[in-house]
Amino acid sequence: MLGAEDHSSDNQFLKDVIEGLSQKQKSLSPKYFYDATGSALFDKICTLDEYYPTRTEVGLLSDKAGEIAELVDGQHLIEFGSGSSVKIRILLNAAKGLASYVPVDISREHLFGAAESIAEDYPNLDVIPVCADFTRSFDLPDVVDQGAKAGFFPGSTIGNFSKTEAHDFLAMAAGMLGDGGGLVIGVDLKKDPKMLQAAYNDQRGVTAEFNLNLLARINRELGGTFDLDNFIHDARYVEDKGRVEMHLVSLKEQVISINGTPFAFQKDESIHTENSHKYDIDEFHDIGRETGFEPDRTWTDKNNLFSVHYLKVAA
Repeated sequence: MLGAEDHSSDNQFLKDVIEGLSQKQKSLSPKYFYDATGSALFDKICTLDEYYPTRTEVGLLSDKAGEIAELVDGQHLIEFGSGSSVKIRILLNAAKGLASYVPVDISREHLFGAAESIAEDYPNLDVIPVCADFTRSFDLPDVVDQGAKAGFFPGSTIGNFSKTEAHDFLAMAAGMLGDGGGLVIGVDLKKDPKMLQAAYNDQRGVTAEFNLNLLARINRELGGTFDLDNFIHDARYVEDKGRVEMHLVSLKEQVISINGTPFAFQKDESIHTENSHKYDIDEFHDIGRETGFEPDRTWTDKNNLFSVHYLKVAA
């Protein structure tokens, strides 16, 4: 494994939390879900019966790995948000001639642990982890920046972004990947709201635990005083916006503090923690064209629950 790069900022977490909780609609960025505990909980979510996206995407990637490998082989493969590394291994097993694998993630501990495991299992592959917030512009190592590049962005993480944020991220990715580059991206599709409701409100309560862990992380890392028993998880599908919204709802009137800054909550007031936008294929292709890409390949499962796209950087 080559030397890792770290562009993360401990102060940014505090700044973003203070700013988000100061809004009329209190909010927290979902990128902060993924400390070591949150990442482990999300891995658990991905195994739940109700949570269709992961198994459907894994099936698609497994079925189409050979086709995808032909598109990215020989290039530096940059994964935006390294996750649990299950999906990337499908591509690494198929693409034998990659110049390097570059996982990028904001969670330092999780990133380096996953990168070390990949490096051990693929000893002939240069693994170059970059600790950075991939939703903001960041620098690539020179050896990567100067070569041909492909991106990998699975899990329909693009759905967690607002429409403006999705445009900004894709435009940034197109600029980073450059001429001849492309992006393999997973996108969840619009479907029966009942299926969405079940997926984000699992009977075992793992998604609730995952959501509440964000408050626990603030307590641990930022001197927060949240009492987790005073908040409950709430996920709802908002049809006119085409998205599932996750919230943490205050059960009582209360005041908490973060690093000495107080925040008052009314009973039933919520913190908006995540959006999961759902797209149809034409809608997503239009966004790709607007942000510097040209749709090249699209794969869907037989039930049209999920899609994987290869977007080429437009000439």
